[in-house]
Amino acid sequence: MMTKLDRRDFLIALAAMTLVVLSSNILVQYPFQHLGLDNYLTWGAFSYPFSFLVTDLASRRFGPQGARRVVYVGFALAVALSVILASPRIAIASGAAFLTSQLLDIQIFFRLRGHAWWMPPFVSSVISSALDTAIFFSFAFYCGVVPGLGLTISDALGHVGIADQCIALPWTNLAVADYLVKLALAAIAIAPYGAVLQLMRYDAKRHHHRTA
Repeated sequence: MMTKLDRRDFLIALAAMTLVVLSSNILVQYPFQHLGLDNYLTWGAFSYPFSFLVTDLASRRFGPQGARRVVYVGFALAVALSVILASPRIAIASGAAFLTSQLLDIQIFFRLRGHAWWMPPFVSSVISSALDTAIFFSFAFYCGVVPGLGLTISDALGHVGIADQCIALPWTNLAVADYLVKLALAAIAIAPYGAVLQLMRYDAKRHHHRTA
């Protein structure tokens, strides 16, 4: 049974996850028009990697089952809101990439949990980010005919009643650059991960003393 502290931390993790994914689904539609990088980066590249930080902290705080609960509920909320505030195609692409990569992140995190404190979040983010990037960009911005299907993604969505207009962006360039940003932020996020981890341990210890 969840304690008051557990419920508070769960709601914080859920709110953070929903905010990161929703904002990323909106920002990914806008190229980063600075330094000549508009064909390589979108603004979403700088926000989405923090979803893995939220997942790894949830994994450390709640264990695998609790972390999966954060992912499932965050997935449902973010996709529902993205359909309204982004587009159905972005929502579907994000949802498929998010759910697959985040569950993989949790699995890798717990396989490495006995190693140095920084290794589980870093390695799990590096591997799961690659899967996330491949799924999202190949679905969200590919406007051509899908090999073996004989239809574009827009045509396929239209057959099931979802109106879609593909946003023609150089998705392969975006995918490569996006993954490089994710790698950089995975390294940078180690510091805040360690800081929040220490804060969580201190908070849990203080709560234990109060209830003892």
